[in-house]
Amino acid sequence: MKKKQLIRLAKTIIKIGITGLALYWVSTKVKFDDVKQALLDSNPWFLLGAFVSFGISQALSAWRLNSYFRRIDLHLPHTYNLKLYLLGLFYNMFLPGGIGGDGYKIYFLRKKFGIQGRKLLSAVFFDRLSGLWALALITSMLVIFIPRLEIPNEIPIVLVLIGTFVYYMLIRRYFPVFKPGMVWTHLKAIGSWSFQIIAVIMLLFALDFEGKFSPYLFTFLLSSLVAVFPFTVGGLGAREMANVFGAKYFALDTHLAVLISLLFYIVSSLLAVMGAYFILRPESLGEKKLPTSEEADEEQGEEEKETLL
Repeated sequence: MKKKQLIRLAKTIIKIGITGLALYWVSTKVKFDDVKQALLDSNPWFLLGAFVSFGISQALSAWRLNSYFRRIDLHLPHTYNLKLYLLGLFYNMFLPGGIGGDGYKIYFLRKKFGIQGRKLLSAVFFDRLSGLWALALITSMLVIFIPRLEIPNEIPIVLVLIGTFVYYMLIRRYFPVFKPGMVWTHLKAIGSWSFQIIAVIMLLFALDFEGKFSPYLFTFLLSSLVAVFPFTVGGLGAREMANVFGAKYFALDTHLAVLISLLFYIVSSLLAVMGAYFILRPESLGEKKLPTSEEADEEQGEEEKETLL
């Protein structure tokens, strides 16, 4: 077995192991039988609403990414870009040890359209960064509605303004190619996260929750920040752990917080699994056969070596 294959296998085992340990720890804090029963008793129409809302959020994210692609002179039809985005979601969610959805898209687009890997990497990086900015913005704004944090309202507002100004100046100074349309792309990022919040609200409605939403939304957003780091499979386990800690801090229903997190994972998985269609039907992307994640990972590594040399 090649060194590259051993590394990929080790990454897969580690991620699955961490995910398993995280879920085991969560199972010591909540009863999964109660979670299962709550799921069976939930309102299916609101669950459908959560799925649709999450789907809209991902469509907005794909649209935002395509805006960054256009800045590097890669003009993809929106439908084609959305298909490729769904394929990337599939790789992110179900192939924990592989190259990942972003890496696969960079490899695929570089091979198909001859765009430099560095340009594609920068476009994907700033797309992710704009999403992280929107997540931080909305999380900071929710602080205002949670008195338990005992944080003066002025602090999150000032931090957001300062952070946004520094962020803008860095792009303007060092990455001017992404400056045009910056406001529009970041509005798309806010829209994407807003629809994810709507999805969580739909999940709360599905569970007949009638209390205050803001603490649950805040813990969800914090858990999303944790899930950004690729330590577990699709964020599974890490998000639930963060929700357990958040529920304890805010004196929330731990079972409900974990159930929301698990339901959100199911909703996102149902959308991500649609990306497998393009592996089975590569002609939908104009290809006879799509490269495997192993092929992409292998060639991507070789390209990185050549770049360093």
